[in-house]
Amino acid sequence: MTDTDTALQPKKKGLTRRQKRSLSRGIQYAVFAAAVIAFAVTADWGRLQNQFAQADIARQMFPDVITLALKNTVLYTLSGFVVGLVLGMVIALMRLSSVGPYRWLASVYIEIFRGLPALLIFIFVGVAVPLAFPGTEIPGGTYGKVALALGLVSAAYMAETIRAGIQAVPKGQMEAARSLGFSPAKAMVSIIIPQAFRIILPPLTNELVLLFKDSSLVLFLGVTLEERELSKFGRDLASTTANSTPILVAGLCYLLVTIPLSFVVRRMESKAQEAIR
Repeated sequence: MTDTDTALQPKKKGLTRRQKRSLSRGIQYAVFAAAVIAFAVTADWGRLQNQFAQADIARQMFPDVITLALKNTVLYTLSGFVVGLVLGMVIALMRLSSVGPYRWLASVYIEIFRGLPALLIFIFVGVAVPLAFPGTEIPGGTYGKVALALGLVSAAYMAETIRAGIQAVPKGQMEAARSLGFSPAKAMVSIIIPQAFRIILPPLTNELVLLFKDSSLVLFLGVTLEERELSKFGRDLASTTANSTPILVAGLCYLLVTIPLSFVVRRMESKAQEAIR
């Protein structure tokens, strides 16, 4: 075969980029399926059912797991969210202020409370506050303490979210409001903040989901039987029955709230993306 014939032969082509992606995806699916099958084959389902899925123990939890534990968890979460939202709004406005000390105080607060674990905040509210102010009671008892602890934790994150939302509103909106005779404060409250909240509604809802799970830390404040939330309720019954079924049921109750909320967040994010397009 001459050099000319060799040159005229078609060159062998490798896999295209799309084919490589399809092959990689197929390998990942195969590995995942193999892992699921291996788990299904090797797991001792009898022991798992005996420890986590006792129907008679699960039935004993109702209706208290809903009317008491889940209700308290929702109340703790909503109260903490309201406190965090109000405090976060104040801190966000301080962060955007032209007054230097306001900006510094807001920055220090955000850095400290974003860096500390939520558990330490609960201990601080439950132990340090009574020691610092003897004879002073936080209004609302345990509910007030939880609202304050969750609010302090979430305010740092909400402040940054609100600040980003305000800065995302076009500057022309403020200029237009000022040209109509609005003062800076009135323009911020009436024009800028409402538009900012439409932008940040998805991340705020996501923060609500995180607070719902953080409410489990209420047990470190010391609660009565009537003040227990889902995690404490499940742990107490698990200790009493020497079985983990109550913990599983409590986890399912968390999912009963967090999954719909997560779906709402995804829907709002999709609508926001469509609006931008």
